[in-house]
Amino acid sequence: MEEYEKLKRLVESIGEDVAKARGGNKAAGTRVRKAMQDVKNAAQEVRKKILEVRSEQDT
Repeated sequence: MEEYEKLKRLVESIGEDVAKARGGNKAAGTRVRKAMQDVKNAAQEVRKKILEVRSEQDT
């Protein structure tokens, strides 16, 4: 499922910035917060796709 792969890539891509933010880098923290909003939106797309798949199987 393409949506899930996109979600995984997003999460993996912010690892370095998370470490920097934990070290006190404010700019990295800002990037992480923005990326987490993108993660939230991507997760919603995965949820929608799963519901579509489920409804297709029910019919």
